[in-house]
Amino acid sequence: PGQAAMYAGLQELGVANGEDLKETLTNCTEPLKAIEQFQTENGVLLPSLQSALPFLDLHGTPRLEFHQSVFDELREKLLERVSAIALEGKVEERYKKLEDLLEKSFSLVKMPSIQPVVMCVMKHLPKVPEKKLKLVMADKDLYKACAVEVKRQIWQDNQALFGDEVSPLLKQYILEKENTLFSNEISFLQNFFSPSPKTRRQGEVVQKLTQMIGKNVKLYDMVLQFLRTLFLRTRNVHYCTLRAELLMSLHDLEISEICTVDPCHKFTWCLDACIREKFVDNKRARELQGFLDGVKKGQEQVLGDLSMILCDPFAINTLALSTIRHLQDLVGQDTLPRESPDLLLLLRMLSLGQGGWDMIDSQVFKEPKMEAELITKFLPMLMSFVVDDHTFNVDQKLPSEEKGPIPYPSTIPEAFTKFLQENRIACEIGLYYILHITKQRNKNAFLRLLPALVETFSDLAFSDIFLHLLTGNLTLLADEFALEEFCTSVFDGFFLTACSRKENVHRHVLRLLLHLHHKVAPAKLEALQKALEPTKQSGEAVKELYTQLTEKLELRKPSPAEVTEAPSMELPLPTVPTPAPR
Repeated sequence: PGQAAMYAGLQELGVANGEDLKETLTNCTEPLKAIEQFQTENGVLLPSLQSALPFLDLHGTPRLEFHQSVFDELREKLLERVSAIALEGKVEERYKKLEDLLEKSFSLVKMPSIQPVVMCVMKHLPKVPEKKLKLVMADKDLYKACAVEVKRQIWQDNQALFGDEVSPLLKQYILEKENTLFSNEISFLQNFFSPSPKTRRQGEVVQKLTQMIGKNVKLYDMVLQFLRTLFLRTRNVHYCTLRAELLMSLHDLEISEICTVDPCHKFTWCLDACIREKFVDNKRARELQGFLDGVKKGQEQVLGDLSMILCDPFAINTLALSTIRHLQDLVGQDTLPRESPDLLLLLRMLSLGQGGWDMIDSQVFKEPKMEAELITKFLPMLMSFVVDDHTFNVDQKLPSEEKGPIPYPSTIPEAFTKFLQENRIACEIGLYYILHITKQRNKNAFLRLLPALVETFSDLAFSDIFLHLLTGNLTLLADEFALEEFCTSVFDGFFLTACSRKENVHRHVLRLLLHLHHKVAPAKLEALQKALEPTKQSGEAVKELYTQLTEKLELRKPSPAEVTEAPSMELPLPTVPTPAPR
């Protein structure tokens, strides 16, 4: 079959092939003469060459080698010529030439030595004839060998085939995101949100999808449809990130054919700049508001797309961080949240992003209604926590009188816990406030608010993104883990309440302990080791992390000989050699 492929299609063009030679030799009386005649008829028909060939024979160069090198040289010239034709003359003429060439050469498409030429011709044709595309599509090897420019023409009318190509890339993308969230590297400096948007867009999956789409609006729409469907089916917000990254990747390449028809382009571009700065400044806030206010009657469907862009965790992160900053500024200015248009806009965008799934699911395209109590009660409550911290800090600095120092407030208003349980936006902002105080190493405030996280709206406090950020920030309070009381609050009071029912929480606690085990109070560590032991139902990731932790703890255990010796309280002085006299 290999031999047959080598000569595929030659007969149709009236060119003799290996089979013809075999037949000639089978039916002749003088084989040598027959071979000579075959060579003359099918060799390179250049009169000047006939005398030169014997000269090559004297040098021991096989005829095959000679013909092969001539063939390779000609093929290169032909490939260059095809690429040149694709750029010269009038559009209709150049494509007519290429179509004629394709017509003549297509029968040789399965011949390995000629295939690159046929593929090159197809690559340069903006519209390959339907019949040829169908033949390519029907043959696995041909389909694999053809250029992405040709595949685009096949894909745009075959959504299922395009879906098969895109699907593994989307799976890979989600897996990469999850691997980052569960990475064993824990740090408050480097986290999930550290890479800039531009860096993220250089990722393999975004680059491959960008190349597959090219300038083809139909394929772009198909990818967006896949992302919407998957987001609806799984509620996985990483699909929203990919939606924004893909658009901005095409923006980077200045693919105006697509950017100008995506109604979210300018909004996404402006938001992308905010994400880069991790802050929404006043000027950009006005721009973003202009886009939202500019949604005309009859075009409300664009809100579905905008909500998906705003549901991207990188967007939510930026909006939430900006909200916390605004609240702190308002405390300093003695201003209430309802008097700050910038803050209200941030809440409006958070609300649109958080309502993205419901909007796409219900197909009811209108902005979610903002609850007045969020602005009149919840945010002032957060501001009062900021004031509590200021008051406590000032109090610590005052000379203490007979009554002794004022203790840090330990109770939390019931309304705060209720808001975190019932209001999605309040919960998101509340969680970011807790991340903020942890990052400030504010142990008092952290321990005061932590109990409110055990029950939150749709278990947001046990989501991977929050736990990834919290474990990173807790490394700043590493020394506090030596205190049993602190460990009890963090582990028994929070993490362990969900470990048995949520595998991801189990993984995050193990990640944290792998990083901080040497800081944890020994008695507590032993109890945690027992409590965190995987069950039969535990997944591989949990078992693997638990094994790593056990190995680390084994290494720390002192050998029996060391335990019996009385520990020396003084550090031995290193022996320093006496300097030799000069």
